[in-house]
Amino acid sequence: MNQSIHSHEVLIVGGGAAGLALASKLGRKYKRKKNVRITLIDQQLTHIWKPLLHEVAAGTFDSHVNEISFLAQAKRCGFEFRLGTLAAVDRQTKKVTLSQIDTEGEPLIPKRELSYDTLVVAVGSVSNDFGVPGVAEHCLFIDSTQQAESFHKKLVQACTRVFATGKPATDDPLKIAIVGAGATGVELSAQLREVSELLNTYAAQKIESSEIQITLIEGADRILPALPEYLSAATAAQLSSLRISVLSGEVVSAITEDSIETRSGRSIASHIKVWAAGIKIPKIAIHNDDLEFNKINQLVVGNTLQSSNDDNIFAMGDCAACQWITESGEHQLVPPRAQSAHQQASYLAGILPRIINASLDGTTIDPTDDRKFPVFRYRDYGSLVSLGNYATVGNLMGNVIRSVRIEGAMARLVYLSLYKMHQVALFGFFRTALLTASNMFRRSVHPAIKLH
Repeated sequence: MNQSIHSHEVLIVGGGAAGLALASKLGRKYKRKKNVRITLIDQQLTHIWKPLLHEVAAGTFDSHVNEISFLAQAKRCGFEFRLGTLAAVDRQTKKVTLSQIDTEGEPLIPKRELSYDTLVVAVGSVSNDFGVPGVAEHCLFIDSTQQAESFHKKLVQACTRVFATGKPATDDPLKIAIVGAGATGVELSAQLREVSELLNTYAAQKIESSEIQITLIEGADRILPALPEYLSAATAAQLSSLRISVLSGEVVSAITEDSIETRSGRSIASHIKVWAAGIKIPKIAIHNDDLEFNKINQLVVGNTLQSSNDDNIFAMGDCAACQWITESGEHQLVPPRAQSAHQQASYLAGILPRIINASLDGTTIDPTDDRKFPVFRYRDYGSLVSLGNYATVGNLMGNVIRSVRIEGAMARLVYLSLYKMHQVALFGFFRTALLTASNMFRRSVHPAIKLH
C-alpha cells in the first residue's frame, strides 16, 4: 500500500479553553500518523479554565490542584507542546518565530522558528484599561493564573490582619473595589463576600461583615449590560442582599493609591482595587503584516473562521472578530464567552481534518464549497451568572425554546456543566467522571477555601 509523501503541520497559538480543546481533539485523531504534526504554543506551562479565575482569586478553587500540565496533556493526546510567545509570522514562508525565554535574567530557551501549513490563533483576551491613568500602577487584574493567585495572596493577608486585630492597616473597614460589573466583576464580588464569611469560621476573633466592604463600579447604567435586563435586575437584587454596594453609571476617570475617581466627581476609597472592565486582545506579531484587525486587536475572520485575507490562518475564541446574525436579524460579533470558544473549537475540530486529509492527498478544499466546507454558525444557548453558593441566575435558549429563565439549583447545575463539558473535551467522559468523584472526596477533607 502506497503511503502519502505529503505532510501537514498545524500550529495552534494559545492554550486557553479553545486552543487546548482543539489541540487535544486533533492530537487524538492523528496520534498514529507520522506525517501530521499538531503543535500547541503557549507562554505558560499549565492551563486553568479562564471562567474559573475569579474563583482562584477568591480562593474557592485551588489552581495547584486543578491546573492541567500542557506537557502531560500533549503526551496523553498525541500533540506537541512548545513553550513560547509569538514574536513574528512570515506568511510567505509559512513560518512563525517564538521569542527567547529568559529566567532570572539568563537565557533559558533561544529564539526558534516553526513551520506551519495551518495556523490557528487562539490567544484569548485581557482586561482593557482604556488608557485610564493609574490603572496599571494601582489595580490588580485577573487575566491569568499568576494574577489571580497574586490577588488571593493580597486578599488573605488583608483579611488575616482584619481577623487578627479587628481592623485593617487603618482604622477604616477593609475596602475592596471592583471596576467593571460584567460577569467576571459580578461573580468575583459574590465570591469575595462568601470568602469573607468562610474566613470568619476559621478565625479565632469574629468580626462583623460590615468590616469588609465590597463595592462594584460600572460605567453603564446597569450591571451585566451585555445580558438581558431581567438578569441584571435579579442579580442586582441578590448583590444588595449580600451587602455589596453597586455604583452604576459611574465612569472611572483615574485611579490613585487610595481611591477610585469617577467623572461625576465621586471618590471611592479602597484598599484593594481590581480592574475587570472590558477586554482587548494581546498584540500579536502579525500586526506588522497586512492581516485585518479591529480596534480591540481582534483578528477579523469570515464565517469559516479564516482570516479575511489568508485562508491558511484561522482565529477562534476571544481574539476572533466573527460576524453573527442574531434571531432578530441584527449583525453582531460573536460574544467573548466560554460557549463561543467551545463551539468554535468543535467547529475547527471538524473542518481542519478535511483540510489536513486533502493536503495529504495533494489536493485542496474550496472554502466556498458549502458541502465540503460548511460555515460556522454560532448558537446562543443563554447566559448564566453564578454568585457562589448564594445563587445562580440565567436564561437558557435553543432551537425549540426562545428563552427560559432559570435560577436556583437547576441554574447552578447547568453552570457547573459548562466546566464539565470543557473537561470532557480534554479528557473524555470516563476520566472526567473519575476527576469529579476525586474532587468530591477531596472537598470532604480539605477546607472550603484556600487559606494560604
